[in-house]
Amino acid sequence: MQLPPEHEELEIVDESNRVIGVRERAEIHRQGLWHRSVHIFIFNSRGEIYLQKRSPRKDQYPDHWDSSAAGHLIPGESPEIAAHRELGEELGIDTELIEAYRHPACQETGWEFVTFFVGRTDEAILLNLEEATEGRFFTATQLTDLLGDPDQKVAPGFRLLHRVTAFHLRKAAFKGLELQPSLDGLPPGPAAYPP
Repeated sequence: MQLPPEHEELEIVDESNRVIGVRERAEIHRQGLWHRSVHIFIFNSRGEIYLQKRSPRKDQYPDHWDSSAAGHLIPGESPEIAAHRELGEELGIDTELIEAYRHPACQETGWEFVTFFVGRTDEAILLNLEEATEGRFFTATQLTDLLGDPDQKVAPGFRLLHRVTAFHLRKAAFKGLELQPSLDGLPPGPAAYPP
């Protein structure tokens, strides 16, 4: 029998992202303990990015637009395995993923050390309605409008990763996926972000 999400056990880590124990998810979130997650941005062949709107039942950022897929690592799981698992669970797809960068834990990420992946697909997406209420591909202009609209709720982790990803895209980190059209409308990355 699967435990409710709040009782799932996750690894907690220290400031260097080394595992130091295991705690229940609800306790981790309540206490703001460092832990690990993956985020995935999925693009289609037109360079549009898929976003999902989180379920109103989520304990963090309900009804907020967020990454294509995201989730915590199961204890002992590698980020790559977790990313493919989350794609299957949340979007009903699997595709080649490239690990683009790792982002340190901070308030915007919910104290998660994020391993960030990017991929591309034109497969039909079967959104898991237990996880999200809606999802769709956004053009660069639509994404800019979404991020600039004060009436739209957008998860702070997605806002942060979007800014960092824009910087990495400009550094040609993803040129193997031919995602140049996705640069349109993305903000310039601040100089503070590492290459």
